[in-house]
Amino acid sequence: MTPQPDGEPPTDRESPVGEPVIRSDPRVAGEQAVQFDPDDPESLNEAADVVRRFATNTAGSKDNVFMLRGAAACAALVRGTGSYKAAAERAGGEATVSFIRKWARVHDLPRSIRRHVALGEIAPTAAKHIARVSGESRFLLAWATLDHDLTVREVRAIASRVNEGASVDEALAAEGIDLGQLSVSLPPETYRELRRHAALEETDPDEIVARALAEYL
Repeated sequence: MTPQPDGEPPTDRESPVGEPVIRSDPRVAGEQAVQFDPDDPESLNEAADVVRRFATNTAGSKDNVFMLRGAAACAALVRGTGSYKAAAERAGGEATVSFIRKWARVHDLPRSIRRHVALGEIAPTAAKHIARVSGESRFLLAWATLDHDLTVREVRAIASRVNEGASVDEALAAEGIDLGQLSVSLPPETYRELRRHAALEETDPDEIVARALAEYL
């Protein structure tokens, strides 16, 4: 896990590799969740089998939990064998080093992002590109994907620009997207008071919402 400054959310996975934290949620997969233990030879054999089968069934698959299970198997196999190359050799079939690396990174995403993948709100193929960037850029790109319904092509292009040195807001702007833009629905009474305070303070409602959220969060 990448060390974070005090108060900053972790940008990598916190739970053990292979543990079905999201997949074991009854709202996601329930009893279908499979745990992979990189230190257990039998579990590692199962992970290798899952990776081998996963490598031949990703194209066109709509089962997000299936993909998260495959990502977990990739990560566990890498941890258990010690390298991407050894993991690919252990899995065999069409499981290449590149394939395993990409999906192991998805397994390493923070829990808050993986949950949206499991629920089908972020496409697993988009998650692969979100996982290519590091630090808080992962969160910014993931939330922009949700709020602006970004396509996989757009996420891929944005991730590439970030890895080439652009900031996330610059990379999003190149796709015509304003970082931080979010539509919200408020109860009528709250909406009325927000507008009233904004008028009295001679400021934008966005400013008041930002201040209130900064204090709340």
